[in-house]
Amino acid sequence: AACKFHHTPCKDPPDKLFTVHGLWPSNFNGPDPENCKVKPTASQTIDTSLKPQLEIIWPNVFNRADHEGFWQRQWDKHGTCGSPTIIDKNHYFETVIRMYITEKQNVSYILSKANINPDGKGRTRKDIQIAIRNSTNDKE
Repeated sequence: AACKFHHTPCKDPPDKLFTVHGLWPSNFNGPDPENCKVKPTASQTIDTSLKPQLEIIWPNVFNRADHEGFWQRQWDKHGTCGSPTIIDKNHYFETVIRMYITEKQNVSYILSKANINPDGKGRTRKDIQIAIRNSTNDKE
C-alpha cells in the first residue's frame, strides 16, 4: 500500500509479505502524540542483533540503503512517545519484532489466513478489518 499511494516510488518490487508500517502510541483524548522529549539512555544506537529482523519486517521500501535512517525517524517521531511502556529505543524495536512474530499480531499471517495476500488485487477496508478482528478477538 505504501508503494502504491506514496509520492516517492518504491525502489524494489514489493515483497511478498505484509510488512510493518509503524508502531505508534495512541491518545484517546486527542491526536496521537508525536516527537516527544525523551531522557537520554545508554541505549542510543539500535542493537545490531535486531537489524536483520527489522530489515525483513520493517524495511524502508523507498530507500533500501537507508533502513537505519528510517528507523531512527520512526523512533524520534513515534517511539519517544511510548514512555513509560516503551523503556528505550531498543525496547521499541524489540516490541515491534515481538508483535510481528507473535501469531496473533502478525498481520501478514492474519491476512494470509483470510486469503488476503500482497498479490496486487484490491481489497476493501471492510474485508481487511474483518480478517484482523476475527484473528484478534475483535480488536483492530
